[in-house]
Amino acid sequence: MGSRLGEGSGPGGEGGAERRAATGDEWVITPVGAGLLRGALEVERTALGVLPHRLPARARAQFPDQYLRMVEAQPSGVRLVFRTRATAVELDVLPTKIVYEGTSSTPQRLYDLLVDGRLAGQATATGGHVHTIDMPTRSVAIRPGAPGTVRFGGLPGGEKSVEIWLPHTEMTELIALRTDAPVEPAPDPGRRVWLHHGSSISHGANAESPTSIWPALAASRGGVELVNLGLGGNALLDPFTARAIRDTPADLISVKLGINLVNHDLMRLRGFSPAVHGFLDTIREGHPTTPLLVISPILCPIHEDTPGPTAPDLDAADLRFVALGDPADRATGRLTLNVIRDELARITALRAADDPNLHYLDGRSLYGEPDFAELPLPDQVHPDTAGHRRIGEHFAESVFGDGGPFAHR
Repeated sequence: MGSRLGEGSGPGGEGGAERRAATGDEWVITPVGAGLLRGALEVERTALGVLPHRLPARARAQFPDQYLRMVEAQPSGVRLVFRTRATAVELDVLPTKIVYEGTSSTPQRLYDLLVDGRLAGQATATGGHVHTIDMPTRSVAIRPGAPGTVRFGGLPGGEKSVEIWLPHTEMTELIALRTDAPVEPAPDPGRRVWLHHGSSISHGANAESPTSIWPALAASRGGVELVNLGLGGNALLDPFTARAIRDTPADLISVKLGINLVNHDLMRLRGFSPAVHGFLDTIREGHPTTPLLVISPILCPIHEDTPGPTAPDLDAADLRFVALGDPADRATGRLTLNVIRDELARITALRAADDPNLHYLDGRSLYGEPDFAELPLPDQVHPDTAGHRRIGEHFAESVFGDGGPFAHR
């Protein structure tokens, strides 16, 4: 599939050509395209290479929000998968790194490399664009940068399956894949495809690496192929997201709804209920009998009985969030997490009378009061890596385990 090149050939990041000349390695360059990628709904050809997308072009044309444009192109759950005997792998990339206004450093996001399903290495990419986000306004300031190279060496010899999971919160333009042995696409593993939609928690906020986000952990334990439509700040019952789910092949579907609607103070109960019905109706147009799980929010004390909007706590030393709503406004239909849980339970019970493959899960069974006491939310909204692990374990046990809605029948 690739062409064999001598030392120093092909594009490279900082020190790439010098490193290849010093080692005397010969490299195989393999085009990066949809055949090597899993977890992306669409792959866009760019001037340098390809950019994975988690929403299709039709959906991207229907929202004006710059933040969502950034979020859907952050490749949470997207990975390169191939078979090879290579012991060294290089990936040239143009990352887009995210910085929040007021923080002092640019985070270095991890690439996870798995060999035959086991974590075998982690690396970061130098260079790249930097987007600085002002949280109160969601405005974005852009500083352009140059490509970099991610390198993994010392891989075991012999034929093996290699996965490179891309940083879940860093847009990643893929330029070139180099290996010291030929590469071929990995065969279809024959596993069920699980498509999951949710908020920034499902996207992987605060998890330290792409395979430590809770959907990736749950997928690994459940033995399924993940398509992650967790969209930070944008699980908002958007019709274009429902259509993307409708049109994407999947054996199992879950939608985790609620927290972003409160965060944005986007709608009242009167609008929420028919919007949920419409969202589920659209999914069912393409997946009439697919097991479909509706998940309510995990525990979030600041919003259990207090409406949004949510805002950064400007008095806190680190990024933390506070709820700005008035609990008394629940009487006028403003949404809180408890209001949303009650309504999602009611809606799914009503629909399940005619839809036996529709299921409901209270998000507090994934992360509830005992979990919060042991593993509090560092910023009051998002779990850390240990919290993601806890959610993934609980999901795998209750959903993929015996008797669960996604258990093998």
